[in-house]
Amino acid sequence: MTDTVSKEKRSEIMSKIRGKDTKIEILVRKWLFHNGFRYRKNDKKIVGTPDIVLPKYKTVIFVNGCFWHGHKNCKLFKIPKTHTDYWQDKLNANIARDKKNIKLLKSEGWKVIVIWECELMTKPEELLENLIDEIRNNDHSL
Repeated sequence: MTDTVSKEKRSEIMSKIRGKDTKIEILVRKWLFHNGFRYRKNDKKIVGTPDIVLPKYKTVIFVNGCFWHGHKNCKLFKIPKTHTDYWQDKLNANIARDKKNIKLLKSEGWKVIVIWECELMTKPEELLENLIDEIRNNDHSL
């Protein structure tokens, strides 16, 4: 199946996709700051360039978009109907990279928290309240 928009229009659409400072990331960061947490964002010195790094708590937070990170069994994650092979390979590579980075971070003693876009959209207050407890919990086996 061919694309329904021109190559130039597709390029314009794809150029607007953000890799950092997304709305959901900003929401989480504002919540953390409001609750007294200080953090670094997108620290390239740490494996996987986490969205949020809380050095005091040796914790990193990834705020994942359901599509780009292949959130299984999520209504926001659907493989596009055009160029299916390309997208399947791309998203599988993203999933594999995420798993590898999480494993490396845990082996370095970091607590890793993953927040999914769909969870943040459906129950933001509950998720953000639980996030504070999760950060303060010293158990690194999450």
